[in-house]
Amino acid sequence: MGKRTIIPFGPQHPVLPEPIHLDLVLEDETVVEAIPSIGYIHRGLEKLCEIKDFNQMVYVIERICGICSFGHGWGAVASMEGAMGVQAPERAEYLRTILHELGRVHSHLLWLGLLADGFGFESLFNHCWRIRETVLDLFEKNTGGRVIFSICKVGGMRKDISNENLKEMKEVLEGLKAEIKEITDVFINDASVQNRMVGVGVLTKEEAEELCAVGPVARASGVPQDIRMTDNHGVYGKLGFEPVLEEAGDCMARTVVRIREVFQSIDLISAAIDQIPDGPVDMKVPNKIEGEYITRMEQPRGEAFYYAKGAGTKFLKRMRVRTPTNMNIPAMVKTLAGADLADVPMLVLTIDPCISCTER
Repeated sequence: MGKRTIIPFGPQHPVLPEPIHLDLVLEDETVVEAIPSIGYIHRGLEKLCEIKDFNQMVYVIERICGICSFGHGWGAVASMEGAMGVQAPERAEYLRTILHELGRVHSHLLWLGLLADGFGFESLFNHCWRIRETVLDLFEKNTGGRVIFSICKVGGMRKDISNENLKEMKEVLEGLKAEIKEITDVFINDASVQNRMVGVGVLTKEEAEELCAVGPVARASGVPQDIRMTDNHGVYGKLGFEPVLEEAGDCMARTVVRIREVFQSIDLISAAIDQIPDGPVDMKVPNKIEGEYITRMEQPRGEAFYYAKGAGTKFLKRMRVRTPTNMNIPAMVKTLAGADLADVPMLVLTIDPCISCTER
């Protein structure tokens, strides 16, 4: 039996894009246990519902995370609309779905770049982020923002997106497919990348279900769990949606799921643009919230939970958000146990914890 030591990993580390801290219990070079500590960037966003009215809270919740900002805004809006008992116009639901999937493409390309940087493939990192810039350009042209969009509101959308712009969006994304395939083939087929990720950090289907993992982490272990399959989530039921699944449950499987989801999101955007009806994108809503409602949203990292409770005024009594990372931290701890110390950065990156989302 080797000597046990405890070393700190994070909150600041060259590989980590987020300030997560782990106490790693090592036996020689093998991780025996990982003890996470959170709380470094708590911002008290949910408390603000006491002094910000429900329209202002959409802006606040959208700022939980810059990568998932549109999805967070939509989740907050959907929970408030449910509490009010209103339904946004159909065109608005299509636009929300299109922008949400565009956000998924953005998130996965950003993550692929960070993963390439994590194992030292600098040129691959640059190519991922070069393509991501085109996606951000589409956001800027159609919403006015590149990271925070502020286009989703209670009752619909703040502005429409013209059919001409939607057609252009579809053509640009279809044109990106070849470039995306070229760079993602490197992740899948390069021998050095395979050496770092194949068979590393295995999370079995049973473990993923037991630990309630969500998103690509669960689907890479063969768990067919995706909130987009439910009827009350955008217009996915009209787009022929099926979740992307892998079976291996290792770092490579989690990477392949996200790569396949990039192409799936582009196809979903194209289908939604082909089907989008004409009509209004906004409706009048009450100036107070009295009920309560729960909405679940499939963010790029997995299922997010939004709870809004009205106080009978324009202010909410409670706004609660549970993000995917809250659910995936136990799975991350599980995969780290038994891993080599050198593989810890790769494991953390493929689980993709968002501490900004977790510490609201």
